[in-house]
Amino acid sequence: MAHRVTLIPGDGVGPEVALAAQRAVEVTGVKIEWEVQRAGTEVMAQEGTPLPDQVLESIKRNKVALKGPITTPIGVGFRSVNVALRKALDLYVNLRPARTIPGVPSRYEGVDLVIVRENTEDLYVGRERQVIPGEVAEAIKVITRQGSQRIVRFAFEYARSNGRKKVTAVHKANVLKLTDGLFLHVAREVAQGYPDIGFEDLIVDNMCMQLVLNPDLYDILVMPNLYGDIVSDLAAGLVGGLGVMPGANLGQGVAVFEPAHGSVPQFAGQNKANPAAMILSAALMLRHLGEVEAAQRVEKAVAATISEGKHVTGDLKPRNRQSEAVGTAEMTDAIIGHLGKG
Repeated sequence: MAHRVTLIPGDGVGPEVALAAQRAVEVTGVKIEWEVQRAGTEVMAQEGTPLPDQVLESIKRNKVALKGPITTPIGVGFRSVNVALRKALDLYVNLRPARTIPGVPSRYEGVDLVIVRENTEDLYVGRERQVIPGEVAEAIKVITRQGSQRIVRFAFEYARSNGRKKVTAVHKANVLKLTDGLFLHVAREVAQGYPDIGFEDLIVDNMCMQLVLNPDLYDILVMPNLYGDIVSDLAAGLVGGLGVMPGANLGQGVAVFEPAHGSVPQFAGQNKANPAAMILSAALMLRHLGEVEAAQRVEKAVAATISEGKHVTGDLKPRNRQSEAVGTAEMTDAIIGHLGKG
């Protein structure tokens, strides 16, 4: 039977990398019925909203979506399609694996981290207001026992099911004693139920320093929403950038897979975007669908293409060899070529 999946191409470079992922998945032989739905800046002009109701209805119906990046205006305009999706579908887990791929320019080797980020509360959801217009604004940070409990429990369950050894809770409870203090207290409670998995906690600023100094000492990092957004980009920097970092947003029975990088609208339609993160996000989707062998083939094909180094985009080339870079479509062709060999 075919899996029915909502495909949201996104905007900026989204449609190009979404097509790349779609092509790679189809070559695996896994049968997918794609239900294409539009969201983002172009839809905003036509529908008056960047996230029409039919997009949410499609995801609820199909339970699984593959989504390209969508532009979020800075300082003005709609807040974020991503935030709206996570709230509307209660996608409380943001999962971002950061693993070294041989051939990707990086200062580190052997990095293998998983960032587990709470996705529905904290400052990142944008509860803001003007106290004195133009003079004072405030944002409300909300941390709940339920939200903390379920994200930390997910981290430990993920550790168990994937053979991971340690969970580190990241917080700022030394200063934010009530909000982050609650998150840390709950994390320690949950950890007691998993004696087979190591547990520790680190203050977020120290965590950032330690990741730069000793990334090999860490395994799974679990944290509130805003810290997760920042630390996951730091982790991407350890393995060569957002262009090789996939992501998943998970809830009860619903999952949306997307790359960690943004829409890069200045490169839209120029065949320059690295498709690896989007294709690796599709591999995460295949795992979620139970198509583990196909997912492994996709991951190996991406790694082989990057390791070979001949048909990769500019961000994966040394600065003195940028002229040898290929485009999005050509890198996708190379990945598909390796998939065929597998």
